[in-house]
Amino acid sequence: MPNPLKLLRRLLPRALGAWLALAFVALSIVLTLVLTSLIERKSSEQVETSIGHGLAELAMQTSDKLERGMFERYREVGLLARRPLLGADQPPARRRATLDGIQKSLGYYSWIGLAGLDGKVQVAAQGVLEGADVSQRPWFRNAQRGVHAGDVHEAMLLARYLPRQKEPWRFVDVAFPYVDEHGVTRGVLGAHLSWQWARDVERSVMAGIAARRQVEALIVDTDGNVLLGPHDVVGTRLTLPSLKAAHAQHRGGYVVETWPDGRAYLVGYQLGHGYGDYPGLGWTVLVRQNADDAFAPVRRLREYGLASGVLLALLFSLAGVMLARRITRPLGDLADAAQRIRAGETVRIEVRRGGYAEVRALGTTLNALVANLVRRRRALEELNATLEQRVARRTHELEQALASVRTNEQRIATIIETAHDAFIGIDMRGRICDWNSAAERMLGWSRDEALGRAASDLVIPERFRARVRALLADFRATGTLELLGRRVERLLLTRDGIEIPVELTLGLAGTGDDLFFSAFVHDISARKEVERMKDEFVATVSHELRTPLTAISASLALLADGMAGELPPDAQGLVDVANASSERLVRLVGDVLDIQKMDAGGMAFERAVQPLLPLAEDAVAAMQSFAARSGIALSCVATPGAEGARVDVDGDRLAQVLTNLLSNAIKFSGPGSTVRARVEARGDSARLAVADEGTGIPEAFRERVFQRFAQADGADSRRRGGTGLGLSICRTIVEELGGSIWFDSAEGIGTTFYVELPLAA
Repeated sequence: MPNPLKLLRRLLPRALGAWLALAFVALSIVLTLVLTSLIERKSSEQVETSIGHGLAELAMQTSDKLERGMFERYREVGLLARRPLLGADQPPARRRATLDGIQKSLGYYSWIGLAGLDGKVQVAAQGVLEGADVSQRPWFRNAQRGVHAGDVHEAMLLARYLPRQKEPWRFVDVAFPYVDEHGVTRGVLGAHLSWQWARDVERSVMAGIAARRQVEALIVDTDGNVLLGPHDVVGTRLTLPSLKAAHAQHRGGYVVETWPDGRAYLVGYQLGHGYGDYPGLGWTVLVRQNADDAFAPVRRLREYGLASGVLLALLFSLAGVMLARRITRPLGDLADAAQRIRAGETVRIEVRRGGYAEVRALGTTLNALVANLVRRRRALEELNATLEQRVARRTHELEQALASVRTNEQRIATIIETAHDAFIGIDMRGRICDWNSAAERMLGWSRDEALGRAASDLVIPERFRARVRALLADFRATGTLELLGRRVERLLLTRDGIEIPVELTLGLAGTGDDLFFSAFVHDISARKEVERMKDEFVATVSHELRTPLTAISASLALLADGMAGELPPDAQGLVDVANASSERLVRLVGDVLDIQKMDAGGMAFERAVQPLLPLAEDAVAAMQSFAARSGIALSCVATPGAEGARVDVDGDRLAQVLTNLLSNAIKFSGPGSTVRARVEARGDSARLAVADEGTGIPEAFRERVFQRFAQADGADSRRRGGTGLGLSICRTIVEELGGSIWFDSAEGIGTTFYVELPLAA
């Protein structure tokens, strides 16, 4: 059995002319069919759109006529309800005669009558239902609530008074309260509009086109119940895309959809919106046509387009074959000459004038190739002679480069292995890929045990593992990590389960898929122990100094205040100096104790929700005497709305912050200047500001303002005294209270410190 692939290859053309002819034929057929298809499709879409818009227009006309008709009935009954001839002061016979005349002149009303406020029909056209109780009928109750039109329903009390017919009698209710000449409601005038009226409206719109295009109209209420339409769907409930679109868009349109009978229909739809003062009942008009009948013109257009495309493709194919033969004739001459050159002949290709520029260029090029062929062959033989020498030289250079790389790798490995600090390599999956001897000694795990293990599970305490995994995942997603290149303090877990403090420097090494984290780890357990001992020593000394200093300070204060009588001027000066120095020493000891408590986490905060302005005013009042001694004016102001600002804080600690800020502002302000405290309410936060008119904070010192024992270097600063701990304590207290502290300063103008706290809920 012949191979189908080989058979296909035999059938394919071999000459360029045949290929060009085949290409022209294929291209002509494809382009013609594509263009014809596009034109046919565009035309079909336009025809389909025109047909759909036609059905939507019919639905709109029918809906508009229904709404206008209901408006007329609505207005008629409303006008009748205001006629004095129906009043209770008229004889019943005259009132009945009036209603009889109205029913005869307005033929669509199957019943019209007037019911009293008790729901009993007082008078009705032709006496139908007179004396009946209609108090529970929807039209009677709705009319009193201001709803004057009711949706389609079957006859209830009226059914036995009407002639029998194939379909049940159905009505649309219209009712208005009857008001006498004094504006008093005396009853309800109700009218039952026969649903046959809606059929007449539908026929008046659809009569001409329904028979010609087999179009059907339906009226559907707000719940999807078919009120009017073909007999097989009247009374059924529909849930169709057209109904949903009509209610969603509140305008007309069309759609192709499948109905419960399994057929596809082109459906135009329009939702009624009432007319004039008639609010409408939410009826949706659907005009449907079988999709096959609706799109018959589209099918005929497509058949015509297909036939035209096939005919044009055949004509273009024939023209393409003729054009291909003409194009390839000069190329055939070139092919013959090339075959002769291949056979060994030295042939000069004749380049004719007037031919294709490409053919002339190809002939000239072939002549040049034949002339250069011998020269290139000689050059190739010479190149082959030197090629082996070049390969040997390149191989030797590659071996030297490889040896250099291996030497560098060994050097780096030796440096890492002999380093005093532990070295840990971690790949992008978080697994350990390197582990030196120092790491084995520090953490207890051997290299073989550590390699391949997840670093978070091996050396990270359990409470930090989730955070470490999250940071690694974030780095893989964003490529950024704050720890890179920084020396930070962390806790690591040894094999024995002991947590040790370390200093860790994290970097990136490698490239591409070989990228990994390099971590150098230094054990700082001894240093931490020294710091702990230092803190204990400072705390002990401070506590031991505080008791005698308090006694000394109190005694000197009594002497300075004249408790021992008036002292000689020289002695009084010495006592004042000693008193000031002892007070400064007491503050220094207090600040040191506060710092020690903060470091140990032992500073207690008794928080309570309280207004912020009184705290600021109390702090300003407490500093008034100190400001007066320095010749400084001290004030406290509140911006509008700040009086009601309440914060959840420890009042004593916040007062300590304000007192410290006010003391600094007074100390660094010159006599005659003013220090201002300001309270503001800003959205969901409150802000305290303390501004002075001093010399400002030097630029070089601003980064160290909140550091411990930090003081601006200069005689001026030393003259004013201070421990350098106050602002550090302030920042710690404010941050513990959930706020923030910062400053603005300009040299020679002054400095403003800000404290911002969240408002209490």
